[in-house]
Amino acid sequence: MENTLTAGSLLAGIRETRLVAIVRGTDGTAAAKAALAAMEEGFRFVEIALTTPNAFEAISAVRATAPADCFVGAGTVLTAQDVDRVAEAGGQFMVTPSLAESIAESARLGLPVLAGALTPSEAYEAMNRGATAVKLFPASIGGPGYLKALRDPFPGIPFIAVGGVGLREATAYWEAGAIAVGLGGPLFGDAGSGGDLAPMRDRARGFVDLAAEFARRSGAEILR
Repeated sequence: MENTLTAGSLLAGIRETRLVAIVRGTDGTAAAKAALAAMEEGFRFVEIALTTPNAFEAISAVRATAPADCFVGAGTVLTAQDVDRVAEAGGQFMVTPSLAESIAESARLGLPVLAGALTPSEAYEAMNRGATAVKLFPASIGGPGYLKALRDPFPGIPFIAVGGVGLREATAYWEAGAIAVGLGGPLFGDAGSGGDLAPMRDRARGFVDLAAEFARRSGAEILR
């Protein structure tokens, strides 16, 4: 179970894979199975939302059986108590939907945190509080164009686009400068609530292949 994750290694891994999976459902056991299935299909970073019943048990189950190069975190982490409970459950990184107190608490404990923000002021404040990266949420409000405009004054802030991002939208966010996209419903569907895992696995492979193709194309363009 020993598989440490620092802010630096999380950031490097997310930059490399360009993908973060987000499980949210009505059944903790199903959410754990869905998270592990995503890892088996190539996702290295998966968060389980704390709004999922028995989320802490699900995080523990995934942490105990995840492949060595895969990491499980918690989403919708709002309070300092949430951070403590996630850490006790074995969660390796935190994700917030907003400028919650959990950002500073995660940073204080040395736990990587992807902090939710939408506006320029929120993004700047998230990094001031110790965020590893900013989760642009909900990204669909402004789309890739908004992300590009947001990055102009903040070229050093790593942004992850989350909210309304599907297979057809992902590439545009990467091209706009997102280091990754966060995928919830467009990836998992109802798998986190006990739905069939087979279609989810197909979608997971599609996202992994798309990210790999984008990386190859980007590398080729740099070499020109």
